[in-house]
Amino acid sequence: MEKIKVVVYGIGPIGAKMVQYLSEREIFEIVGAVDIAADKAGRDVGQIAGLGQNLGVKVESDGKSLLEKVRPDVVVLTTTSILEKIKPQVVEILEQGACIVSTCEELTFPWYTNPLIAGEIDSLAKKMGVSVLATGVNPGFLMDLLPVTLTGVCRHVEDITVYRVQNASNRRIPFQQKVGVGISTDEFKARLSKGVLRHVGLTESMHLISSRMGWKLDKTEDVIEPVVADVRTVLKDSTIEKGYVLGVKQTGFGYVDGKAIIKLIFIAAAGIAESYDRIVINGAPPIDMTIKDGVNGDIATCSIVMNAIPVVLRVKPGLRTMADVEPVSCFA
Repeated sequence: MEKIKVVVYGIGPIGAKMVQYLSEREIFEIVGAVDIAADKAGRDVGQIAGLGQNLGVKVESDGKSLLEKVRPDVVVLTTTSILEKIKPQVVEILEQGACIVSTCEELTFPWYTNPLIAGEIDSLAKKMGVSVLATGVNPGFLMDLLPVTLTGVCRHVEDITVYRVQNASNRRIPFQQKVGVGISTDEFKARLSKGVLRHVGLTESMHLISSRMGWKLDKTEDVIEPVVADVRTVLKDSTIEKGYVLGVKQTGFGYVDGKAIIKLIFIAAAGIAESYDRIVINGAPPIDMTIKDGVNGDIATCSIVMNAIPVVLRVKPGLRTMADVEPVSCFA
């Protein structure tokens, strides 16, 4: 089988892990890497990714010139969670005729949250004859696609509740910072007011679910509150004093006729005794499924992005979602 030429755009923690995963599969050929960080430009991406060997691919800061030079089949885009910030990069890539698989949470289902940008990306992708797909463990699978898939055995469904509960102590430092581990409650409020402390994607997940279920949501809510230590909490590498923040609890509500028929409950906090993912479907038949210990977020995100690459190369041109492409699966 002819190799798939890939550029990894953004060599942060997730991008570096993507390099590791892609290099393990013979079907993929990493032909380029992009990052604007001064300490990464010019270095071999294999060394940055912790492979202990060179891949013969140096990180470049100018994405456009690299794309013009190497002409990839697909770009793995892992730079930001925010749609407005990633749009120029998406446009830059599409104009070079490459498909995109991205980890941008707000790109997973932007048709209701930002229809203007969604339409622009969709139109450009169709014009260039390529496709764009954003995915990850959440949003992209655990709190949207998986519960929707489970309803396939239901005669009818009244409501859906999804829990994702994680021990943030086991996650990478940027993730811990994103959910506020170790900060004061005042700092939590300050970051919350600036919009920099939240899990991005619950609203997109609710719209993906409702679109597949045929539910027209009247409104959505995204309620964010701190998980506060009620005792002094000793972690592996730090100690969090009583009254300080262990993490975040974020709940998404999707309403129809005043009733919350979609509830997405995301809790990520240090020191949680038991991690799990749980989907509760009130319907016929009722379904209550729990994944013990939960799904490792970093491994799952990188895996589903990698496994989605052949799918995005086969799908119709345009901006796609995990709800309208063929099932993504691991492959040999």
